[in-house]
Amino acid sequence: MSHPQSLFTQTQFYGPSLLQARRLTIARTTVRAQLQKLRDTGRYECFSLRRQPVYDDRSRWPCPAPVYWDSDVAKWIEGACYLLAEEYDPEVDAAVREIVGMIRGAQAEDGYLNSWFLVTGEERWGNVRDLHELYCAGHLVEAALAHSKYYKNDLLIEPIEKYVKLISTVFGPGPDQKHGYPGHPETELALLRLYAATGNKEAYDLAKYFIEERGNPTGQEGLPYYDWEQIRRGDSPWKRPDSYQMHTSHWYNQAHAPILEQKSVEGHAVRAMYLYTGVADLLCLDELGVKSYSQKSEYFGALSRLWNNMVDKKMYLTGGIGSMWQWEGFGIDYFLPQGSDEGGCYNETCASIGVIMLAERLLHLDLNSKYADIMELCLYNAVMTGLSLEGTAFTYVNQLASSEVDRNRREDWFDTSCCPPNVMRLFGSLGGYLWDYGGTGRDAHVNVHLYTTAKVTFQIEDRQISLEQKSNWPWEGNILFQLEAPAATNVTIRLRIPSWAQGRFTLTPSHRQAKIEKGYLELPPAYTSSNSAFSIQIDGFKPRFASPHPYTNQNTLTLARGPLIYCVEDVDNAWEQDHFRNVGIKSDSPVSESDEELDQIGERYVALQSVGWIRKIDDRTESEPGILPGSSLPQTVMAEKKELTFIPYYLRANRGGRGHMRVGLLRL
Repeated sequence: MSHPQSLFTQTQFYGPSLLQARRLTIARTTVRAQLQKLRDTGRYECFSLRRQPVYDDRSRWPCPAPVYWDSDVAKWIEGACYLLAEEYDPEVDAAVREIVGMIRGAQAEDGYLNSWFLVTGEERWGNVRDLHELYCAGHLVEAALAHSKYYKNDLLIEPIEKYVKLISTVFGPGPDQKHGYPGHPETELALLRLYAATGNKEAYDLAKYFIEERGNPTGQEGLPYYDWEQIRRGDSPWKRPDSYQMHTSHWYNQAHAPILEQKSVEGHAVRAMYLYTGVADLLCLDELGVKSYSQKSEYFGALSRLWNNMVDKKMYLTGGIGSMWQWEGFGIDYFLPQGSDEGGCYNETCASIGVIMLAERLLHLDLNSKYADIMELCLYNAVMTGLSLEGTAFTYVNQLASSEVDRNRREDWFDTSCCPPNVMRLFGSLGGYLWDYGGTGRDAHVNVHLYTTAKVTFQIEDRQISLEQKSNWPWEGNILFQLEAPAATNVTIRLRIPSWAQGRFTLTPSHRQAKIEKGYLELPPAYTSSNSAFSIQIDGFKPRFASPHPYTNQNTLTLARGPLIYCVEDVDNAWEQDHFRNVGIKSDSPVSESDEELDQIGERYVALQSVGWIRKIDDRTESEPGILPGSSLPQTVMAEKKELTFIPYYLRANRGGRGHMRVGLLRL
């Protein structure tokens, strides 16, 4: 089964590239910085089952109690194992071994394994909607798979499979079982990965049940499961357990309707992406011939509908999703304010990582460049901006415009720190996202989704095949390829042509019969057998303007170049005093570019320059104030011309400054 987390070791990053620079920073700095934070906050020892002061700290409300600490530790283990596979670190290795020992020691005799419930004595499975019990189990499964792959032992996967067996007896369709499903999806995709790696049928059946049961209006004794368990707990209908005012709506958890009936993406953005990734993985098992599934076409139709709704109506130009701060998720169609002072813009880093995970799965079901385009958009913008260049500071929220309340800045950790280790595990397994490949007999294929400098080597029966790509992506569009395959091997290579290239590319040597299907240029065996070395020049690396959909009422212009979205910061535009809210630009303004380098760390990038105008609003009026809204229209003039410097969005909040930043400027 071709999961990126399983196949990434077959890809070798070599030579300089933006992606490799980030990966090295994470491997050499971020993994240790996060390890120290785990120790400082007490997370590191959560599986020692010692009660910690934070367990009784009620001042955290409305931030929930640390019921999710197990997942923070599990994600760090997973990411650490990926990074150890490429670059050994004795301190990281020792920490992984010690934590795994604590996990094994914490497991209850019946297999139960959740530190919060084992320490506090709260009822198990009494509130699967809110308390992350199943979510933490899912991340432990993924950590166990990564651990098993690197250490080649069952020290972690053995207790985790025992835990999965226990969970499968608690949840299911039986009359004595709970007909529930995770309040925070993630368990589904983890269980399916476990099945693909080990053949654990209980894991497959449980994941399938969670997916199909979700949103059942009469699931437990004629009630939606979350309503049933709430009544059983005796929760007061007049008190909320947290600050989410829509808690009983069920769309927050994507449980408002069965997945097949859901018309649009709703609720918490990370939960939605993890859920739909699990659904896509269920279908991939069928597509790749691992496990047949009778409702594949129906669920793929639902996923396609939900994907299109998200991208067309609920996604920011950066690939960020989740306009609503109140529930960290989706708003109504086209509600995409740039910042909190405009009414929203959350764009959690984890949510865009979830988009990447979902896009990768969908590419196995439908090789369409629209999924890879979004995967790349998220990677270089909404996700990469979540990590500082030094690798020790992070963003949780990724707004497109700062304000006095929410300045453009980073933090070294968060009370809820799901995002930092999530970035680590994504970049640790990034090689698995660049391409997918396979074949039988003499036939082989490689579908190239992302461009960088890397080499993949894989086996088709007794034949070893390698494909090497070399480029200066995302700054330049020329990619060199070198194919190595045994004689008489029929290798088909498909190269993604990004939508922003508008179909403009040059293949060398040329091939008249080459065709583009769903955004991929197909090079058949007749071409690859004669041209083991070839190159493609993809256009679209001149600056261009982009705008949100008119229905967003965001009358703005944003500069882009290749896959990168640009922003302005006060570091380069020191004259700015109000977060660029009164700065406008014209779509016909000339744009120049320059090669730049950050002296302190040698980070090279392409900056853009153009001109803008500052809007002046004259509030002086002769009429009496407070009569009617709009009765006294202030005069607006674009009074002052200014030189503007733009940088890639991922570079924001790295160079000091006063925290002023904006992506979309007023369209003049």
